[in-house]
Amino acid sequence: MKYLKTRRTTLAMLFILLTTWVIKAQDAVPFVAASEIDSACSASEEPMSVETTSMTEASDSTSVDESRPSPTLTLPTYEPPKAPDFNFIKSRTNPATKPYKFLDDQTWVGVPMFFAGMLAKREKTGFQQNYNNPNTRIRLIKYNFHNEIDNYTQYVPLALTIGLKIGGVESRSDWPRFWASSAASAAIMAGLVNGIKYTASEMRPDGSTRNSWPSGHTATAFMAATILHKEYGLTRSPWYSVGAYTLATATGVMRVLNNRHWISDVLSGAGIGIMSVELGYGLMDLLFKGRGLMRNDLASYPDLRQNPSFFSISMGVGLGNKNLVLPAFDFNLPPDIFDDEEIDGDDSGEAEPLRLKFRSATVVGAEGAYFFNPYIGVGGRLRLKATPINGWSKFALSEEAEIQKFFKDPMLEQSVQNIGLIIESDHLTEFAADAGVYFSLPLSSRFALGSKLLAGRSVMTDIEIKASYAGDQYEFNLAYMDDETQPMFKPSDKMVAHEWQYINIGATNSMKFGTGLSLTYAHKNSFSWRVFCDYDYTRKTFTATYNPLELMSGLSPDMVELMSMIGWEMTRPAVSKTKKSLHQWVLGGAFCVSF
Repeated sequence: MKYLKTRRTTLAMLFILLTTWVIKAQDAVPFVAASEIDSACSASEEPMSVETTSMTEASDSTSVDESRPSPTLTLPTYEPPKAPDFNFIKSRTNPATKPYKFLDDQTWVGVPMFFAGMLAKREKTGFQQNYNNPNTRIRLIKYNFHNEIDNYTQYVPLALTIGLKIGGVESRSDWPRFWASSAASAAIMAGLVNGIKYTASEMRPDGSTRNSWPSGHTATAFMAATILHKEYGLTRSPWYSVGAYTLATATGVMRVLNNRHWISDVLSGAGIGIMSVELGYGLMDLLFKGRGLMRNDLASYPDLRQNPSFFSISMGVGLGNKNLVLPAFDFNLPPDIFDDEEIDGDDSGEAEPLRLKFRSATVVGAEGAYFFNPYIGVGGRLRLKATPINGWSKFALSEEAEIQKFFKDPMLEQSVQNIGLIIESDHLTEFAADAGVYFSLPLSSRFALGSKLLAGRSVMTDIEIKASYAGDQYEFNLAYMDDETQPMFKPSDKMVAHEWQYINIGATNSMKFGTGLSLTYAHKNSFSWRVFCDYDYTRKTFTATYNPLELMSGLSPDMVELMSMIGWEMTRPAVSKTKKSLHQWVLGGAFCVSF
């Protein structure tokens, strides 16, 4: 905490010193008024000059020497750099540029993204694992992924901006104005992120610290991307913006995969990163006015009649299939030996199917398309959808109660050190990648209807409950079957710790087909908003494996061996399968970079 306070203080001091130095540096540079800029732009390309003549006071006796050259006033001319630019403190102004207005240059797109992260907090556990979190019994996506590349990709867009400026590629601002705008953006971002982090005290998914929401890495990445967007994406080519925001999105995804952040942290962090740059640049626009500007934006508003191509980040709610019914489990009991309704059915002798009911899904995704003309293009989509299951925790508690009931036997009760169930996953989480043809129908320069035809691959993670037993191992001796003085089943001197898959439900990977309708509104500064309704179809085979009797492998291997001798593979999982067509609707909104 002491380190963070020191870092914030250093950033604030750096910002104040840098701003003061820049203002002093700019005072020595001649400033061209807006009226002079307009006159210069409407005149010829030659330097503007004003001729003066000598005036007589009251008589015509004094003649004007017309052979004497007239004094001229020449406006400073601007020449773009033609070589690498290492003049980090030199100030220049292009007289052809006009100052930015604070409100006109603000898009406020970061605000809804921040609040989208707040809304996603209620479904955060649907997207990420608690695999190493000692504070919860629920674990989710079952893998241990670790890669530290996100520690570096967060800075790449900013490094690219600086590299382009050093290379002499002219951007929005000269060096002093760029340093001041970037420093202001970083100071605002650091203040917001750290202020919220240590106020909200949100636990990280890996259970390490309580500073999860919002994501500082993602905020830095989107701050860097928005700086590149403002300096080059708006003034030279929107492809700079597309590349920057794609990399920033990848950084946020890596934070989730590395088990360091929830989806809600990443969404709010992205919003803060964008907001910080807009506010930082806006404050410097008020301070510098027209000084230090090199290029203006190519266009204030994206024209969807000419540029329907886009890259977007979306969030929505998934509707559709509400239940999944799996046939009853068959434990393959040997005929004429066992007829235990508690294992293979109910009191009527008929086994019950396994019924799962789903709640509405939470969906996040990234999508992009390149249009060859205003009407047709090609593109793709990556989507992550988490569907929670109603009653999965209740099912786990019910099964755990049955196990505890079994160990209430006086002979067994003293031998148990630990017995229980852990929910590895209680969401069906689908990863989908699609590609196909995109369509756009411009209604005006700022509104367009869209559609698409996509095909791709769907991968769904399992839902699972694991069980564990720790305690004495039991011996089983048939020799004592007729000897009432000796127990046939008794604890041994051996201690065991046994963990196994209690129940698992998974689905096959499958082809996926999709379409949808959307309405896009061109906001400004290459940003657009989109509302959409997507439909996806896939058919999967669901398989459930249920193995409560695996407990006996740890508790009494002798019992398992005896059962195998009479024809029953006691610890073999019971399996249930079914095929199901999934019809899925997603309603949502998206933030787009149009180009």
